Amino acid sequence: MSDRKAIQLFVPTFRTEECLASMRECFELGWTGLGFKTIQFEDAWKAYTKHANAHFLNSATAGLHLAVKIFKDHYSWDEGDEIISTPITFVSSNHAILYERLKVVFADIDETGCMSPESVLSRITDRTRAVMFVGLGGNTGQFEAIKKICDDRGLKLILDAAHMAGTRKGGQFPGLDADVTVYSFQAVKNLPTADSGMICFEDAVFDKIARQQSWLGIDKDTFSRTQGMGTYKWHYDVPHLGFKDHGNSIMASIALIQLKYLDQDNAYRRQVCRWYDEALRDVSGVDIVPLAPGCESSRHLYQIRVLRRDEVLLAMNNAQIYPGVHYRDNTEFTMYAGAEQQCPNARKFSDSVISLPLHLRLTYEDVEYICTTLKTILRTQAS
Repeated sequence: MSDRKAIQLFVPTFRTEECLASMRECFELGWTGLGFKTIQFEDAWKAYTKHANAHFLNSATAGLHLAVKIFKDHYSWDEGDEIISTPITFVSSNHAILYERLKVVFADIDETGCMSPESVLSRITDRTRAVMFVGLGGNTGQFEAIKKICDDRGLKLILDAAHMAGTRKGGQFPGLDADVTVYSFQAVKNLPTADSGMICFEDAVFDKIARQQSWLGIDKDTFSRTQGMGTYKWHYDVPHLGFKDHGNSIMASIALIQLKYLDQDNAYRRQVCRWYDEALRDVSGVDIVPLAPGCESSRHLYQIRVLRRDEVLLAMNNAQIYPGVHYRDNTEFTMYAGAEQQCPNARKFSDSVISLPLHLRLTYEDVEYICTTLKTILRTQAS
């Protein structure tokens, strides 16, 4: 085994001193929970993205669940109604649908790893209520075509933008065209905290409901009540059965600092991806997963496809390189086994895809070593 340092798939970078200074304000004020910094970050995120509404949560998973639940309740969807989703995603996307006892209907994918419009059209029934589009790796795929399908058919469009912090197309954030967009600021995402997320409804009515639902259904959160001038600050109502999904000021303190550097950090990620492109573009046995035309991706992932993928991964691990797989076809999991929809492209993608290391601490020499090692492994396989 080489004595070279191990190259990990993800290594988050924090501006430590700035983050600590931001958190210190919470400690000195004596307010580490909902409010104060969470409000500051919501305002900063709206200014950055141009979303009309933004509510800070403890995770993107919570946001996806809230999106599904709020639409289900508001539009009186029945249990067993359908949401079309993708099998190439982290399971939280599809769990969010099952939490509300709705049915996940899997659509197949295109060459970008994102949902295929043709497959979506073939899956629509009289019980279809929404489409959940996942921006895999920060890719926009054929999002515009999915948006048109939803508009034409009167379906809600939920954008799982967990990988899309900073993704633009035509200078605009894709989430502005969805009914609701959910972002992730989990520990290894492009805007890392420890764990948190943001839900951005197009409609302010739903944003208000989300704020209540994420605070146990209470109509006034603790911070709002402390800002009031009345004597009876403990007077509030509970109009909904809600959840403990809200974010806190410690996570928001980190997020505020990380947001300052997001575009700069994503620019470096794109540079790393260009190094990969240059080294792997004409390599036999490597298919680079393409970006959609015009997509300025956040580049959360750099993905390739190879034959005998598991053997390649093992050989790379032996060289102290630790790529990932995004994702296993969800229908391979017990929870989703037996799905009647056939998604052959997704299964082939799942069996061949590799996410190469991609983070801010990678150097050109690291990328060169990764690519040289990969080429050697593929030549050995072919011989």
